[in-house]
Amino acid sequence: MELHGYFRSSASYRVRIALNLKGLQYDYHPVNLLEGEQREAAYRSLNPQGLVPALVDAGHVFTQSLAILEWLDEQYPEPALLPRESLARAQVRALAYNVACDIQPLQNLRVLKYLQSTLGAGEEQKIDWIRHWIDGGFRALEPQLSSSATPFAGGETPGLFECCLIPQIYNAERFGLKVDDYPHIARIAKACAALPSFDRARPENQPDSTV
Repeated sequence: MELHGYFRSSASYRVRIALNLKGLQYDYHPVNLLEGEQREAAYRSLNPQGLVPALVDAGHVFTQSLAILEWLDEQYPEPALLPRESLARAQVRALAYNVACDIQPLQNLRVLKYLQSTLGAGEEQKIDWIRHWIDGGFRALEPQLSSSATPFAGGETPGLFECCLIPQIYNAERFGLKVDDYPHIARIAKACAALPSFDRARPENQPDSTV
């Protein structure tokens, strides 16, 4: 199994967490987004979108982090990333999509580059943009997490939502937001921080880290 990614990419980070939770071994191939390696022909032969991550498993190439997480859960079902009961599965998916589809894309590197290079936003405006969308997304998540009596959104073990949430918290803290301002998110973050699978996935623990 091979994972092509970038240490600070939220989408790559999600997949690293899932691979670690499932105890799957993989070879890591860095793709430097700042140097444009994602646009080179060699990488585009794996992922024509020129995005990370790309996972190679059993000779097949998988792209889009949420699709990769679902593939891993279907092919390597234990421990599960989604609850067994259908209603709970739908609820966890909705929470994960809140992060992966509504919050994170607005801080994607290519979006930020367009914001600055084409629309003329300065560095301060860029940071305000990032904080605005993360804060609004986190405040919308808070009441959705308030009824949970378990350490994680889907029960006693972390899963799909935590794979998406923890990378987003990393981004939030990079740009000056405090996770303690969101008590239910902070509770889940603390539970995740105690697990080696999350620690090993952290950006600063990757071979290509420049942190």
